Amino acid sequence: MLLGLLLAVALPTAGCAGTPRPAAGSPGPVAGWPVAMSAGARTAGVEVGLASWYGREHHGRRTASGERFDMEAFTAAHRSLPFGTWVRVTHLATGRTVAVRINDRGPWVAGRVIDLSRRAAEVLGILGDGVARVRLEVARFP
Repeated sequence: MLLGLLLAVALPTAGCAGTPRPAAGSPGPVAGWPVAMSAGARTAGVEVGLASWYGREHHGRRTASGERFDMEAFTAAHRSLPFGTWVRVTHLATGRTVAVRINDRGPWVAGRVIDLSRRAAEVLGILGDGVARVRLEVARFP
């Protein structure tokens, strides 16, 4: 059910030419962006779990979306969200936040919900630990 809600929220924004893009080097569209949420026992567009990251060994290789992986870009892999979906990722232990664009599939390790680029993991402060508990919120742009 959560997957269906995530897709219902994310599909209208996936691949839109008018979707805002963050400036080069910025952590994505975080400040002031609307996040798709609804009332209920489980809020639509929100997922909690473990994040991991990937970098140099995949740098330059093709992602599942067909674009080349750039470990310095604010991108991530998710098992089911549409390519192009923007997701706000919050490190639950520190409150640090980063926005990433889904351009790959994964993670393929049980219990993990997202694989972040090296740069996104650096902003969240999880490079050393390798994994962290995070909250994902699917963005909806006006």
